[in-house]
Amino acid sequence: MRKKISAVIVGIGVTCVSLFSTASAGAHGYTDAPTSRQRFCANGTVQDCGEIQWEPQSVEGPKGFPSHGPADGTLCAGGNSRFAELDDPRGGQWPATDLTAGQPTTFRWRLTARHATTDFRYYLTNDHYDPTRPLTRADLEPEPFLTVPYGGRIPDATVTHQGTIPAGRTGKQLILSVWTIADTGNAFYACSDVRLS
Repeated sequence: MRKKISAVIVGIGVTCVSLFSTASAGAHGYTDAPTSRQRFCANGTVQDCGEIQWEPQSVEGPKGFPSHGPADGTLCAGGNSRFAELDDPRGGQWPATDLTAGQPTTFRWRLTARHATTDFRYYLTNDHYDPTRPLTRADLEPEPFLTVPYGGRIPDATVTHQGTIPAGRTGKQLILSVWTIADTGNAFYACSDVRLS
């Protein structure tokens, strides 16, 4: 009888651990305005995306960008090799959202699991950016053009920010959005290809 009770307790423990693991690994967040690469993969606009098509919310990597964080060339995947398709520039052919530099723009995150937040930061590529090559820190302006501090608060499931992309920029560019988590060592990353006029 004791063996049966022990087996049941062990079974329940394993089930609980599995459920908790699945819940914590299953959801976080991504940008859908401007549309991110992971969103384009999830909605089927872009094919051959690998696992990211089922997990657009899971692009999580080390925080501390730009001094720390993912390695150059792996920024769009947050340094996560499971989602390396996001770092493939695809010959510069990722779909791009048309935006006007110097005009107010809406930036929106969809959070499938909400976390205590340090801030949201948005970086724009510089004049040296080549959309046919993987993104590196040298391709980005050194400072974000928009920072939204959160001071450890937990954001809503949909987060919208208003910001202005620097005037005078034109052509194919990329916005790297970084959601920094306050109570873990990680951040979430999203790359949105844009066409500026």
